[in-house]
Amino acid sequence: MPEEQLVVFQLNDQQYALPIQEIQEIIRMTGITRVPNTKPYVEGIINLRGSIVPVLNLNRRMDLPVAGYNEATRIIVVEREGQKVGLIVDNVLEVGRYHEDEMESPAVAGEGADFLRGVVKKNDRLWLLLNTDRVL
Repeated sequence: MPEEQLVVFQLNDQQYALPIQEIQEIIRMTGITRVPNTKPYVEGIINLRGSIVPVLNLNRRMDLPVAGYNEATRIIVVEREGQKVGLIVDNVLEVGRYHEDEMESPAVAGEGADFLRGVVKKNDRLWLLLNTDRVL
């Protein structure tokens, strides 16, 4: 059974993950230009090597408490349907591997449950695997 790779990151005190193939790059927090009249979770836009990239605050998007940015804050740049989007996370922790038998469906209901694709059980840790299509 092949292993899949995930980028594991932190939002508040919980570990989340995205498939590594969905990620273009991970950059340090940078200056963000605010855009008026956007959704509350849209922080604004950045200039990434000549490309304008919208940036979302993933804590706000998922209705989690928002802390201030610090040295560990990162922007994970994903690409969906030809459009790059930055996702602000509290910290990027590691690149993890998992087998399909280590993932279960998220047995929760509620408004944010559709943001999750599954839960990966790694030893005593749980990684909440995000559904990028729903988040964006």
